[in-house]
Amino acid sequence: MDTIETILWRGVAFPGHESCGLFSRDREWHLEGTSVFVHEQAPCRLSYHIVCDESWRTRSAKVEGWLGKTSIDILIRADPDGTWWLNEVEQPEVQGCVDVDLNFSPSTNLLPIRRLDLAVGQSAEVRAAWLKFPSFRFETLLQEYRRLEENRYRYESAGGKFVAELNVRPSGFVSEYAGLWQAEAASD
Repeated sequence: MDTIETILWRGVAFPGHESCGLFSRDREWHLEGTSVFVHEQAPCRLSYHIVCDESWRTRSAKVEGWLGKTSIDILIRADPDGTWWLNEVEQPEVQGCVDVDLNFSPSTNLLPIRRLDLAVGQSAEVRAAWLKFPSFRFETLLQEYRRLEENRYRYESAGGKFVAELNVRPSGFVSEYAGLWQAEAASD
């Protein structure tokens, strides 16, 4: 497996950290990470492994760990026809989505950023299969990415209810997610 980059983020809006690595193997992209934080006074540790095809379309994701005393073990699968599965149960509410979005992590912004490869000034809408935290239920989340500068994007979701500027590294990892996450270290 070839390592592209690793990164460590600090939670700004809540106490915690996340570390993630981007790897390539056999014409697939892999994101592997662990997030450790506090949610409503309960410790949380969530590890994930996301696999994308060579075009950055999500094919699978595994999330495991705990939230307080609750064990988390989730397997996500996306078929090439756009059918999504959560623990082997079909999820029609996210039919046709291309990207998985882990609500607890800044790592998954990398997926549409890499897949879209927008030029400065361009924008695109995305329908993401959003794994909501802390319910771990799937919803479709409409998103828009606008590339403002070489390393800066405007991100909008839920019809403009949430807007943030994202500073990104050349790899596509977010280095600063305004008010939510800040990169503390990264490897090139």
